[in-house]
Amino acid sequence: MTHSVTDLPAEQLFAIIVAGGSGSRMKTDVPKQFLPLNGKPILQHTIERFLAASPTISIVLVLPERDRPTWATLCDQHRFQPARVRVVNGGATRFQSVRNGLTAILADQQTSGGLVAVHDGVRPFVSTEIIRTSFSVAAQTGSAVTCVLAKDSVRLVGNDGQSQAVDRSRVRLVQTPQTFQLDLFRRAFQVDEQPFFTDCASVVEHAGFSVTLIEGAYENIKITTPEDLLWAATFAPAG
Repeated sequence: MTHSVTDLPAEQLFAIIVAGGSGSRMKTDVPKQFLPLNGKPILQHTIERFLAASPTISIVLVLPERDRPTWATLCDQHRFQPARVRVVNGGATRFQSVRNGLTAILADQQTSGGLVAVHDGVRPFVSTEIIRTSFSVAAQTGSAVTCVLAKDSVRLVGNDGQSQAVDRSRVRLVQTPQTFQLDLFRRAFQVDEQPFFTDCASVVEHAGFSVTLIEGAYENIKITTPEDLLWAATFAPAG
């Protein structure tokens, strides 16, 4: 995980931002991506990071169909109408939602060239440096999967309930963005969904492609609980 930032590649850049979460773990009826964070919806913070990373990036925002009117209302309230963001309906699972976003990108493309980053809508603290690095590395190697070292001790639990210590220096905690060459990503997502597809990297590996890891950041958290939101409020810039 020693890759450094280089100039953005010349290929067309895309981002699929997946925002299909509910408010169940947040203990609220409001989907967590719409919760306010220092004056803006969490999702707006996230999208703004990608828009800032590249002047030409095209973003596909994947939302549950039922949530699209709420998002449209929030955009009106916050005067947030970026021209480079397109909204499409999500699917029943993350895999299906990402594939819907990918289908929307490919429908507008004459070729399958370019690079695509997939990111969680509730990771609003991703830096533009990480985004740019992910595109640069994916252009060179085919993929760039953001991750961090494990801070805590790690144990592996077997089917019998017994556990054993794992060398944490060999463990990586995976984040997003996960960025890929578009044609490679298209081929990977032609498979049927499998229960072990926990993220895009697992789909790409299943298709026979290798995965390159890049360094993320501990502040690039996924906001899922009330405690996360409290921490986020102290870290986010004012709206």
